[in-house]
Amino acid sequence: MIFRDPTRGLVLAGINKTPPSVPSDRLAGVLSHAQNDFQRFIMVLVCIHALSGTDIRRLLLTDLDLSRERLIVRRPSKRHIIYLDELTYRCVSAWLRVRHRRWPVTTNPHLLINRWTAVDTTHSAIGTTFTAIFRPAGLTMPTLRQDRIRDEAFEVDDPLHLMRLFGISSHTAMRYITAAHPERTAKLPR
Repeated sequence: MIFRDPTRGLVLAGINKTPPSVPSDRLAGVLSHAQNDFQRFIMVLVCIHALSGTDIRRLLLTDLDLSRERLIVRRPSKRHIIYLDELTYRCVSAWLRVRHRRWPVTTNPHLLINRWTAVDTTHSAIGTTFTAIFRPAGLTMPTLRQDRIRDEAFEVDDPLHLMRLFGISSHTAMRYITAAHPERTAKLPR
């Protein structure tokens, strides 16, 4: 007996499904797993501001303006401004103190440096994937980033709000809003 799949030739539009949310009990202690100011600052940038590893690696000292409490994230197509909340402000201030104490004469313009990039004359960005920072919490960086955007989408059903807050594209914002509020977006034109 030979079975022929009747759906083999069908082409459907991509099904965009957001990942499941991270349970709140697992999220509650993420920052407690940070071992130093560097790790705490990375965790805050991901868990609160939903920055990707690429965004974090590209940050420059000149992108940070503590007096105006903002951080500019430069992306290939645009700039995204993050307004620093109290926790982020404290974490970046602590990291800057550590950075200046450990490498007071470094000329590397990147905000995040380590012992190799601090003395690198080519001024390269930090080359880590940040995976080890989130491993003790049992979560991954992309999971936490997506969970932050998803959480905001459940709170506010406005894609423009998500676009402004996280600097994401309209397509990505609509994907999160659609997943969070299927009853409100079911009648929208595709």
